[in-house]
Amino acid sequence: MQIMRRFRRTTLITVFCLAALAGLGLSREISLTPSGWYLLAIAPCLLLIKRKNVTALILVVVLGAGLGLWRGDIYMQKLGELKSLTGQNVTIEATATRDAVYAGATQLEFTANHARLFQGQALETGGGELAGSFKISGFGEPMVYRGDRVRISGKLYPMRGANQARIAYAQLKRTGLDSSWINNLTRHLSAGMQTALPEPNSSFGLGLLIGQRNTLPSELTNQLIMVGLVHIVAVSGYNLTILVRAMARLRFGSKYHRLLASLALISIFILMTGFSASIVRAAIVSVLGLWAWYYGRKIRAVLILAFTAAVTALFNPFYIWGDLGWYLSFLAFFGVLIISPMVVSKLFKRQPKLLISVAFDTLAAEVMTLPLIMAMFGQLSLVGLLTNVLVVPLIPFAMLLSTVAAGAGMLVPAMAGWFAWPANLLLTYILNIVRLFSAIPSIFLRRSISMASMLYFYALVLLVLAAVHKQRAKLKTAKITHI
Repeated sequence: MQIMRRFRRTTLITVFCLAALAGLGLSREISLTPSGWYLLAIAPCLLLIKRKNVTALILVVVLGAGLGLWRGDIYMQKLGELKSLTGQNVTIEATATRDAVYAGATQLEFTANHARLFQGQALETGGGELAGSFKISGFGEPMVYRGDRVRISGKLYPMRGANQARIAYAQLKRTGLDSSWINNLTRHLSAGMQTALPEPNSSFGLGLLIGQRNTLPSELTNQLIMVGLVHIVAVSGYNLTILVRAMARLRFGSKYHRLLASLALISIFILMTGFSASIVRAAIVSVLGLWAWYYGRKIRAVLILAFTAAVTALFNPFYIWGDLGWYLSFLAFFGVLIISPMVVSKLFKRQPKLLISVAFDTLAAEVMTLPLIMAMFGQLSLVGLLTNVLVVPLIPFAMLLSTVAAGAGMLVPAMAGWFAWPANLLLTYILNIVRLFSAIPSIFLRRSISMASMLYFYALVLLVLAAVHKQRAKLKTAKITHI
C-alpha cells in the first residue's frame, strides 16, 4: 500500500507565500474580487491543511493565489484612479518622505506619500487617499524636510518604478511642519558629522549611515558607480543585514545582550531612515533570523525570504509590479542567506572569521544582483566584485566610527576632532580605494544582457541549489540507514 506523501508545515507556508506573490503578479492581467460567500465556502476547506498532504498543498496554492489576486485587484483600482488624473492640473496635499534637494532648473525635488486631492477635486474620487509614492519637483518654498505636509499644484503624470506618479514644475506650499524628534535628531546628527569630519568624508559618512547622497560631490558619486560601490551610500537594507549578522557573531556579553544590541540597532536604523522600504524589509528578515538564532531553532532561509517578500508585497503591491529596489534587495538577501552559507560550508570545516564571512556574503550578494543590473541598466563594472570584497567588510566599522564622530560633533564640537580621527582614517582609506580603481582605464562598460539570459542564469542557480539539496538529503538518509 502506497503511503501518501506528507509535507512539512514550513513547506506549506513557503508555498502559500510564493502563491500569493504569483497572484499579485497575475493581478495586473486578471481581475478577481472574491465575495463573502466565496470566502465562507472556502473556510471549511482550511481543515484539510492539517493533513499536510497533496490536497493540502493544492489548497494552499489556491488560497495564496486568491489572496494575491484579491489584494492586487484593490490596488489596480487605486492605480486606475491615478491614471484617470494623467495630464490634469491637480492640487494635492502629501507628506514628504525625504529632505528635498535642488535638482534641475533650481527646483526643489523630493518624494512624498499619503497624498489626498485638495478641495473640490476630492469629490471626484470620493476624497480617499491616493495610492503610491510621488516624485515632486517645484518652486515656492526655500526647503522641504522629511515629514512636512506640503500642498502641491501642477500636472500629474504616471511613472514606472518605485514612484507611481510625478508632478514637475509644481507650486509648493508647506501646510504643516515636521516636529518628529527622530527627524530632528537625524538633522542634528548630520550637522554633527559635518562639524567633526572634513569633506568629502562627512558627506560619505552620512551616505553610509542614513543614505543621504545629495551632499556628495558628483565626481565621487560617478566614481562609486564606476567601481560598483554606489549601493553603500544608499538607504540599503543589505548594509543592515550585514551589520546584524556581524553583531550576532561578535563575542561580547551573553547571547541575550547580543540579541538586545541587534534589536536596538534595527530600531535605530528604522527610525533614522524614516521607515525606508529597504530597511523595513531587512528588519523583518533580520528579526526572524535573530528569533531562530536566539531560541536555537532552524528556519529555512527560503521560508524567511518568501514570508518577507509576501508580507511586503501584499502591503504594497507596487513593489512587485515594478520596484527594482525590491527585487535587488531580495536577490542580495538570497545571496547572503542561501548562497554564501552553502559556499562557506563547502570551503571551510569551521566557521570562518568575521571579515572572511562578510567578504563571502558580499560576493554572493553581488553575484546575485549583477545579472538584473546588467539587464535593466546595461552597466558592468569589471572591478565591482573585487572592490566590494575589499570595502564592504569594512562598512560596519566605518558606520560605527562615523556614528561616534557625528555624536561627538553634536555633543562636544570643540573636541570632535579627537573622537573623529578613527572614522576619518577609515573613510579616507575607503575613498582612496574608490579613486584608485576608478582611475583604471576601461573598467566601467556599458554592457547589457537580454531578459532571457538573465532568467537562464537565475534558473541555473536554482537548479544547482536543488541538486545540492538533493545530495544532502541522500547523504542524511544514508547516515540514518547506516546507524
